[in-house]
Amino acid sequence: MRDISYRVALGGIVSALCLVTMFLAGVIPVLYLLLPGIAGILLMIIAVEVNTGWAFLTYLAVSLLSIFVTFDKEAALVFIMFFGHYPILRFYIEKIPLKLIKLLIKLAVFNVCIIAYFYVTVYIFGLDEMLEEFDEIGKYGAYIMLGISNLVFLVYDIDLVVMYNLYRKRLMPKFRKKR
Repeated sequence: MRDISYRVALGGIVSALCLVTMFLAGVIPVLYLLLPGIAGILLMIIAVEVNTGWAFLTYLAVSLLSIFVTFDKEAALVFIMFFGHYPILRFYIEKIPLKLIKLLIKLAVFNVCIIAYFYVTVYIFGLDEMLEEFDEIGKYGAYIMLGISNLVFLVYDIDLVVMYNLYRKRLMPKFRKKR
């Protein structure tokens, strides 16, 4: 276990990097889904270096600050409702031995988060335009979009594995040597 000053410093640095990426989501609106995903990947560093409890505290701090700092509130909301906590929660899900159960839990977490995100966006933020867009697609448009987003989620989950391995095998040994 690292000492408290190391944890606080690492949490501050990662929080600042997450907030910069969340701020950029407001500056570059096209990346409003990619940048919160990158911020979530950054939170994995704290889960690896310190522990998942500290990573959840950092997630809460970044979530609260992103509401105030980010121009794009939709990007902040998608970070809060999925991209911020899933990379940390994934450490617990990966401990499940059966691959099929693990995959079903991941998909269940994703679908609950995304459906909740949709309803919060539509009914709390009042973005009724999203409902009108689904009417244009057709009767099964929402289900098609949910299916496509599940495929994108699976790609993101694979990306988390790649980023985790990159950090553990390439970046972490370089930082350990310098101390």
